[in-house]
Amino acid sequence: MGLTATTVGGYLRDLPADRRVAMARVCSMIRRSARGVRESMRYGLAFYELHGPLFALESTDKDMTLFVAEPEVMEQHKSSLQNYIPERCAIRFTDLNRIPLDSLEKIVRDSVAARRERLKVGSAPTQKELLALWKITEEEAKAPPPIVVIPMGRDETETEEPAPEVQVPEEPKEPVEILRAPTFKDPAMTASSRPKKQTAETEETKAEKPKRKTAARKKTAAKTAEGSETVKKTTAKKTTASKKTAKTSGSAGTAAKKSSSVKKKTTARNASEK
Repeated sequence: MGLTATTVGGYLRDLPADRRVAMARVCSMIRRSARGVRESMRYGLAFYELHGPLFALESTDKDMTLFVAEPEVMEQHKSSLQNYIPERCAIRFTDLNRIPLDSLEKIVRDSVAARRERLKVGSAPTQKELLALWKITEEEAKAPPPIVVIPMGRDETETEEPAPEVQVPEEPKEPVEILRAPTFKDPAMTASSRPKKQTAETEETKAEKPKRKTAARKKTAAKTAEGSETVKKTTAKKTTASKKTAKTSGSAGTAAKKSSSVKKKTTARNASEK
């Protein structure tokens, strides 16, 4: 339990996650339902005061306990409560996941109304009376004293151990020659030889490129000329062949005409002779 916390928020931060959630729900319900109460952290408990202590909330390792300062209100609602402790006027919650907030809210509202009725009469309980009712002693709830570290002095009879001597290497009397490994350079990989060859090769390739282009152009021109000549020869052959066919057809027609005329003449002669 965070007994050293001075505020309820700091107390809740020190709790484990499950206990922090359960206690935060009850604290927020009390602040919402009991208007005008003052929240404080006292005796290791979350105190809610309205002209004196009215509620106190305690969280332990296994459960949570709500203390109420109005025993008459608790007697009215004891039938709807489980784990009610009448000798301490408190309610113990063993299952933190199932807290009856509805019934607790009714108890809180009725306790605020009962406290205000007491204030009218002037019979509000004092803090000592409520601590006695809740069976909370100040000695048990006090924060532990701070731990003070007192430095221990050395015994006068204790002797200090001598520090170990550090051996420093002696400097050489004569200078020592430092041998360096010889470096070898490949003349083929030097910067003065390789770029020159590359530049010479590039100049030669630049000079040969236009020559190659002109030779390729000449070859293509010769190929195109040869192709045109072959085309002309083929067309000439086709025209001569067509002329020959036309002549042969014409001669065949004239021969047929001559034969037909001869036949006619012979038939006329034969008719006249008869």
